[in-house]
Amino acid sequence: MKRIILLLCAVILSACVLAEDKESKVLIVTNVGKITVKLYNDTPLHRNNFLKLVEEHKYDSIMFHRVIKQFMIQAGEKYARTDTVNHANNKKPDYTLPAEIIYPKYFHKRGQLCAARTGDEVNPERASSGIEFYIVTGKHFSENEINKLEKTKTLTPEQREAYMFDGGAPHLDGDYTIFGAVTKGMKVVQKIELTYTDPYDYPLKEIRIKKTKILKR
Repeated sequence: MKRIILLLCAVILSACVLAEDKESKVLIVTNVGKITVKLYNDTPLHRNNFLKLVEEHKYDSIMFHRVIKQFMIQAGEKYARTDTVNHANNKKPDYTLPAEIIYPKYFHKRGQLCAARTGDEVNPERASSGIEFYIVTGKHFSENEINKLEKTKTLTPEQREAYMFDGGAPHLDGDYTIFGAVTKGMKVVQKIELTYTDPYDYPLKEIRIKKTKILKR
């Protein structure tokens, strides 16, 4: 029986590794370091759109225009207030993407790659921006804080553990499309997160995406 259980575990692990091996990966090169992200196959509209934008170099020279400590870093705006580089390249797509919210499988734990969008009052379908994305940094929650959260939101055991030990932004769960995750470079994400900002969450020091590159389809 023990051998059968071990064999089943090995098969499951191999299947998981194989599934992850088929996920597309993109390198994001910033002026403060490199970030590698994988794209989930079960959010194909967002995956394909992100790969298309990378191929068209739409993210090249774009700045991180919104940074909030213990929450997230955001990029993809048409151009930032002080941005004088390649405005023509930074034209923002005038389309949105239908929501691909797969919850609770994907939730706002630290390192998740998510699509930004306008608010529910003007966007009840929760359609995503055609270009803007954010990476979750979030905060750590104590057990007491998690228990309080559960009075208004049901959390899975995986969510409880992630929010306590890794951190995240649970208040966004189920409302935004999560289409990938950082696989390498969270120290760079943290460096961006900790930069000084003005009262409007705009970095005082320019943080720019120099280029993006598809590592694997």
